[in-house]
Amino acid sequence: MLKRPSDFIMDKLEKIFVAGHLGLVGSALIRRFEAGGFGNLVKRDRSQLDLADEQAVRNFFAQEKPAVVVFAAAKVGGIKANTDFPVEFLLDNLRIQNNIIHAAHDSGVRKLLFLGSSCIYPKHAPQPIPETALLSGPLEPTNEAYAIAKIAGIKLCQAYAREYGANFVSAMPTNLYGPNDNFDLLSSHVLAALLRKAHEAKTRKARELVVWGSGKPRREFLHVDDLASACLFLLEKYDSAEIINVGCGEDISIRELAELICDVVGFDGKLAWDATKPDGMPRKLLDVTKLRDLGWRATIPLREGIARTYDWFRANCAQ
Repeated sequence: MLKRPSDFIMDKLEKIFVAGHLGLVGSALIRRFEAGGFGNLVKRDRSQLDLADEQAVRNFFAQEKPAVVVFAAAKVGGIKANTDFPVEFLLDNLRIQNNIIHAAHDSGVRKLLFLGSSCIYPKHAPQPIPETALLSGPLEPTNEAYAIAKIAGIKLCQAYAREYGANFVSAMPTNLYGPNDNFDLLSSHVLAALLRKAHEAKTRKARELVVWGSGKPRREFLHVDDLASACLFLLEKYDSAEIINVGCGEDISIRELAELICDVVGFDGKLAWDATKPDGMPRKLLDVTKLRDLGWRATIPLREGIARTYDWFRANCAQ
């Protein structure tokens, strides 16, 4: 049953651990917390804490004793990376999340927010996808390993809530983009990959930009700063073990996305479609009714978000 807002305001001095604070999501969370005046943020990069090392994670939690944990650490990638490395996507993510969730409970964490992914839902789920679609059909094969790991994390959080009364909640973000995204063409997601391709095509003065698939699949995109805002909202307003979707409630075809990115970047060449490459799920739009009923909505329009991301890319990644 969906719980109504509790109107709990987090203590600005509470110790908050953001697992994966250097990544796309984690860095956005840090920005949001800092902007909100939260001054007791615990950060550990991989050289300081190996999240796959069970004993190291247990020692960290025993020593630091964070009150709140946001789980934003994961091995992530696009269709190619998921297809090429299913063992790593499954094992690495299982190890990391099991270690953190278990240690969080043992150390007495007050609240944990586990961030999953929209890829947990079946390939042919109803659209928009409601939270009840989880485990209702076969997964999309191109991201199955990652999805299974995330589903295991959700179920572990729910198990701790049911067996021990832990306040462990799980949010399912839609496709994300923004500053600190991965722009490596071998492992990036579609929006970041298209942004880089369009920039490089413009730089080379190419006449054509090749895009994977048919361009027909539809996807929803949420700026990562909107996700960070939603996470703080859920930490204060949501205490149910039921999963909750986080998205903007609107989707766009990959063809339309490519055209929009080319317009933002200023590439005026031709788009070509490589139909030998996979499309992935035909459509993936989340039903965000539950979140909207609680009072949260995305605020960053897609074009504006892409323009901001392109500015960041040029300042930090462009050659």
